[in-house]
Amino acid sequence: MAARRVRWRLAAAGLVAVTVAGPLAGCGGDAPVSPLPVQPPTTTVGAAGPPASPTPSTAPSPSSPPAPPVVVPTSRRPPPVPPATTTTRRTPPATRSPSGLPGTCHGAVRYDLVLAETELALLTSLCFATGGVLRIIGIGPGEVTVDREGLVSRSYEAGVVDIRFVRPGTVAVRIPQGGTTHEITVVIR
Repeated sequence: MAARRVRWRLAAAGLVAVTVAGPLAGCGGDAPVSPLPVQPPTTTVGAAGPPASPTPSTAPSPSSPPAPPVVVPTSRRPPPVPPATTTTRRTPPATRSPSGLPGTCHGAVRYDLVLAETELALLTSLCFATGGVLRIIGIGPGEVTVDREGLVSRSYEAGVVDIRFVRPGTVAVRIPQGGTTHEITVVIR
């Protein structure tokens, strides 16, 4: 029985040795291998670098095929690509519509008018799409008036007046400031 155990252990050890050593023996050892093909670097027109020097060779014999040309790689990097030039375009002036107002309107956006930072004498007209809101910040309740109540919806809260333009037309918004009432003509499209 002991002999069987010894044989079994030797057989198991031999199997393990063959399993481990088998793949290692196939890794090449001393057998010569051929190198992987290398693709020569491409050259670009106008690339700077030293010219390829001719390699010394003997005259080709009629029985051997001509050798391919040798490309000497350069260690210099190609010159950087210049950044794309950008052209500056001037914004065309606003075109005038037949009514004399600018042809471009704000969309259905909220326009904040901070009274502490705005000179109302310079702001005479605005244009909004239906649904736009003129928000006047820094004024008391009931001070802002409009001439056509049917075209707007107004609300007041904490020093802020929101005027929503709900129908197309023209509305005069009157805002008192420093003893003078300023009128802003608002076109609603």
